[in-house]
Amino acid sequence: MNNIKNLLIGFTEEADATSAALTYGLSLAREAGAHATALSASVKLVLTHAVASRMAAGLVAGENQRVKELAEAAAESARHQANLEGVPCTVESVQLQYAELVGRFTALSRVHDLTVVDADPEILTMDRTLIEQALFASGRPVIVVPRSVNTFAAGRIIVAWDGTPKAVRALNDALPFLREAEQVDLVSVSGEKDLTNSVPGAEVAPHLARHGVNVNVVNLSAQQADVAETLRNHAALTQADMIVMGAYAHSRLRQLVLGGVTQSLLKASPVPLFLSY
Repeated sequence: MNNIKNLLIGFTEEADATSAALTYGLSLAREAGAHATALSASVKLVLTHAVASRMAAGLVAGENQRVKELAEAAAESARHQANLEGVPCTVESVQLQYAELVGRFTALSRVHDLTVVDADPEILTMDRTLIEQALFASGRPVIVVPRSVNTFAAGRIIVAWDGTPKAVRALNDALPFLREAEQVDLVSVSGEKDLTNSVPGAEVAPHLARHGVNVNVVNLSAQQADVAETLRNHAALTQADMIVMGAYAHSRLRQLVLGGVTQSLLKASPVPLFLSY
C-alpha cells in the first residue's frame, strides 16, 4: 500500500464516537503509514423566511449549538483515537450550510488518495450525500464501511467484474490493496445484464498477475437475478474482507443517483465497499 499516503475520513455528528469509518480509517492509515484527515461535519440550519419569530430563531440557534457541540466532541474523540493509534492526523470540525458543507467535503476528497465514510442504509441523509459527492465529484475512490466493521483488513478481496470502464477504473484504483491480498476473486455475475461483449475475467487475470496479484477467476449465476445478493453471499462464503466495484449511476432529474446494485450493497454489505466512479 505504498501508494496510499493521504486519506480522508468523513463522518457526521450523528456517528460521533461510534463511527466505523473513523476506527477503520485510522487502522488503514496505521497499516499504510499514511496521514489521515478526520472531518467531523454538521449542517448549519438557517431560517429561510425574512420574517421569523423570536421563538423560532431561538430554537434554530439552540439546535445549531447542540449539533456544533456534538461535532466538536466527535472531532476531539477522533484526535484522541488517532493519538492512541500513533497515526498522524489532522482533525477538523465544520458546521456549514448544506451546500457549503458538501462543497468543503468534495474539495477535501480531491486532495486525498481516497476517502473513507460510514455506510448509511437511508437514502436521504447527510451521510449518503457525502458518499455520493465523494464518488461523483472527487475523482477519487471511496471506501464505505458498514457499522459492523471497525478494523482494516484486506487478506481476501472480491472484485466485481463486468468488463465495463467503471469496473476497470475500480480494479486499477484498488491495485495497492490487491497486491497485498492473499487471495483476490475476480467475480463475474451473469444473468442480470448481457456480458457478451465485455472483457471476460480470464483476460484480465494476466494483467493482475503481472502486478503481483494472486487472482482467481470466478463466474457465478445471479441468484434470482440479484447481483448484489450474489456478491453478498460469495463474500460471506469466502470470508472476504472487502468488495471492489465500479459505482454505477443514472441521471434522475439531472442529478446523478447511484444505480441498483450499488444502492443495494450500500444498504446491506457484510464488508467494506471499495468504490470508484
